[in-house]
Amino acid sequence: GARTMNIPFDGAIRTFFENDISPEIRTQVQNSGANDMLDPDYPYRKRLKRSAYEAELHALQIELVKFQAWIRDAGQRAVVVFEGRDAAGKGGTIKRVRENLNPRVAKIIALSKPSEAELGQWYFQRYIQHLPTTGHVTLFDRSWYNRGVVEHVFGFCTPEQRERFFTQVPEFEKMITEDGTRLIKIWLNVGRAEQLRRFLDRESDPLKQWKLSSIDVKGLSRWDAYSQAIGETIRASHTQEAPWTVIRSDDKRRARLQAIKAILSQFDYAQKDVSLVENIDPRITGGPELFHE
Repeated sequence: GARTMNIPFDGAIRTFFENDISPEIRTQVQNSGANDMLDPDYPYRKRLKRSAYEAELHALQIELVKFQAWIRDAGQRAVVVFEGRDAAGKGGTIKRVRENLNPRVAKIIALSKPSEAELGQWYFQRYIQHLPTTGHVTLFDRSWYNRGVVEHVFGFCTPEQRERFFTQVPEFEKMITEDGTRLIKIWLNVGRAEQLRRFLDRESDPLKQWKLSSIDVKGLSRWDAYSQAIGETIRASHTQEAPWTVIRSDDKRRARLQAIKAILSQFDYAQKDVSLVENIDPRITGGPELFHE
């Protein structure tokens, strides 16, 4: 007989898609091919061709290896924070950054929800222990910015706690950077139709179902609350010491290449291929102005 598929959360995403989403977005998702960009406002109609993507990714990964050698030999410390909505492409981007690096030099930190003890600590405490020592890079897959967005949207923190976070985060980041750690902050921004397409894809693919959580399902109907919280968070934490790079990630391939460039362009490492690394696409990579609520 046919293999029965175990669909997480009883197919809540499909149900939401069929009953609760605007007809406009439903049409965008239904009438699109795999290579079509769904957001009419996205500057490209098709995703980047695989051959072009793979060639540039390969060249950029060689640059990352040079960057790693420089970090190690020059005794530098770097932190890259990856933020964005669910399904914006954080995990896939981090994977491409880290793929050919030494896992002892470049660590990925993806913390789960705080324990009872951690809830009683200073908010930043559990993140601080993962900051790198000299010769190391830490890649945060989500970060202290949880407080600005997801904790706020779901009521996991009080308005006072969030206000305190907004007051403290520029100071916290200033302390880190003044002490010589380079901090790069990347916000991956995905359109609503594209996010929904990725969620539907995860729901139906047994290899991707682990990526779905009940928060994702509940968050579907809170798009606007998320948008508002993200806008507030980016504005409150975009500083001279620690600015945000916002990348429109509807095309995962373009977004991954831009994210690697956004990191590497901040460093003056040996044998850098400047024409490759600093060739950043302003249509999809920029500052907070690229985040539209």
